[in-house]
Amino acid sequence: MFDLQLPWWEFILRTIAVYVCLMVMVRFSGKRTVGQFTPFDLIVVMLLSETVSASLTGGDESLVGGLIAAATLIFLNMGAAWLSARNKWVDAVLEGKPTLIGRDGVVYRDVIKRQRVPPADVEQALREADCELENMRCAFLEADGSISILKRQG
Repeated sequence: MFDLQLPWWEFILRTIAVYVCLMVMVRFSGKRTVGQFTPFDLIVVMLLSETVSASLTGGDESLVGGLIAAATLIFLNMGAAWLSARNKWVDAVLEGKPTLIGRDGVVYRDVIKRQRVPPADVEQALREADCELENMRCAFLEADGSISILKRQG
């Protein structure tokens, strides 16, 4: 239970490698993957965690190995949040930037298609903002995957 099968530093290196690779994959998968989980997205996340678990510990099933990997993940997450709060470039890379998906009553179909946003989600955001399409000043796909609607004044 307490005997490590690998050197302690290998757990840290493995965890860092998996964390960075998954972060890159999630960023490339798009904003909607991060912000709006469908049941299929939830299944993928659950399977991802199961798939990479052996990569974190190298097959070591000791309590200490698991705790080293868990502590490394927590420190990586804290470090990413700390860097993101202090550096705009890091924040843009890690968190992303909003994307304009509509203006002056026109939804940019090519942009929402490229961002993999179903038109129904834009329509839902308009309803939630109590805004008719022709009264929409701007629509943004936020970095967290949500859609923000700005109404015209008056």
